[in-house]
Amino acid sequence: MSTTRHTHAVDLDTALAFVNTLELERGEPFDHLRSTSEALDWFQRHGLIHQAGRRSAAGPATLERIRRTRAALRELADATFEGRSPQPGAVDEVNRALRAHEVVQLVPSPDGLRLDHGHVGDPVDDALANLATPIVNEVTSGRRDRLRACASDTCRWIFYDDSRTGRRRWCDMASCGNRAKAARHRARVKEAQTG
Repeated sequence: MSTTRHTHAVDLDTALAFVNTLELERGEPFDHLRSTSEALDWFQRHGLIHQAGRRSAAGPATLERIRRTRAALRELADATFEGRSPQPGAVDEVNRALRAHEVVQLVPSPDGLRLDHGHVGDPVDDALANLATPIVNEVTSGRRDRLRACASDTCRWIFYDDSRTGRRRWCDMASCGNRAKAARHRARVKEAQTG
């Protein structure tokens, strides 16, 4: 029996990338999932949905469901980072998403049987469940203090701090971190010139 199967499971980085599809650009919100088609393209690029699954997922209600789940996952991450309880509506929305997981099943193969998955209902719901799972695992684990929001007020990306010391403040040192260092330097120079 072959145990090789494909799966739509995602890692924490991909789940956080989904949350960060609504980001700040120069302090203003920018949604990378402006249409159902863009959202389904994102899902397909990240291995969360098959091409065939796209046909059943068209329409504005699908986009609204995707955005609600994304907002609820962001609320879970923010609450974890801020050390508070998440809003009850966010918990309800994430629980709704988690109930839609695909099922593991045996399927015939040339060498006997193999494990595969089947979708139970809407493939978008499966995708949302797979995106929610790593974030839920993180916010309920003993490492929840490693889930952070970028310290830049014009960014606020959610990221996992995998640094040795666990004190990372910026989503990326090359962008937000360097801008903060440059701003501190300019402030020191200005203070020295006026003082």
